[in-house]
Amino acid sequence: MEQDKKIRVGITHGDINGIGYEVLLKALADTRITELCTPVVYGSAKIAGFYRKGLDMPEFKLFQIDNAEDAAGDQVNIINVVGEDCKVEPGQPTDTAGKAAVAALERATSDLAAGYIDVLVTAPINKRAIHGKDFDFPGHTEYLQEKIGEGRKAMMVMCSGDLRVALVTIHDPINKVAEGITVKSVTDSILSFNRSLVEDFGIHGPRIAVLALNPHAGDSGVIGAEDTEIIVPAIAEAYKRKALAFGPYSADGFFGSGAYKKFDGVLAMYHDQGLIPFKLLASESGVNFTAGLPFVRTSPDHGTAYDIAGQGVADGQSMREAIYTAIDIYRNRLREAEATANPLRKQNFDKGSDKLPSDRSERNQ
Repeated sequence: MEQDKKIRVGITHGDINGIGYEVLLKALADTRITELCTPVVYGSAKIAGFYRKGLDMPEFKLFQIDNAEDAAGDQVNIINVVGEDCKVEPGQPTDTAGKAAVAALERATSDLAAGYIDVLVTAPINKRAIHGKDFDFPGHTEYLQEKIGEGRKAMMVMCSGDLRVALVTIHDPINKVAEGITVKSVTDSILSFNRSLVEDFGIHGPRIAVLALNPHAGDSGVIGAEDTEIIVPAIAEAYKRKALAFGPYSADGFFGSGAYKKFDGVLAMYHDQGLIPFKLLASESGVNFTAGLPFVRTSPDHGTAYDIAGQGVADGQSMREAIYTAIDIYRNRLREAEATANPLRKQNFDKGSDKLPSDRSERNQ
């Protein structure tokens, strides 16, 4: 069975001046990782050595390879994507760091599309440092949608245990959020989230809570009409299409009361509405998953954390969880694809008869 093979996990080094290398090294130092998968780091052996020595971390071997196809299954592999003269300045957003992050992402994305790695895990980037003529995207999610999305729309899903929060709008400025909330965008998001909960998380018949856009769900139009005129019809349309969606719920009371525990997924209208409560609840175990695409990509749910870069205090738990989650989702997709590949054809029985096909040849007709 294909899902039993050792999965190749590509990991980009992200911003070399942030905590990316620290959390990456801490996660990969756990020997259970190489028992579970084959890590392929897209980065720099020299920079990895710089951080390991500077942070006085236990030594473990990184094996340099030229191509992902050469990755050995019982070791941590690394592909150098930047030159030896790449300057590291912990805690500083620099053009050099931005270019190094782009180089790793481009190489890993190409290998993912070519099938040389099975899943992608990305360390955090700094959007200001990385933005330029080679990277004109708000973040990883939009970049991957454009490069390897095959025309599909990406959805940001934050997950930790049984808590899963998806977004209708992603990296939109707050004064543009309402423009992105339409009956179509909300309906499509509910249906996309529903598919992801089934295919990626193995939850059949998932229950989805849909958050309101306005305070108090608009108070029947007193504080905005979007909830009654857009979100309610979108929920009704999604329900007609077999998605068990409910709401809209006022976000403050919904999380504060613990109502989120009754649902398999929560759909938020915009970035901070979903991510602030998620990060408070998930603590160090949160993972950012890009749903909706033909490939699996996860990331730790934190940023570059320049304020603590190079100090040895960053927690590697979210990076470990990102690796584990990518593997779990990849396997869930294989199981779902296998289970739905050859459904039994509907049998035609004589009216009023409860006779079943008596042998294998009849059952397969």
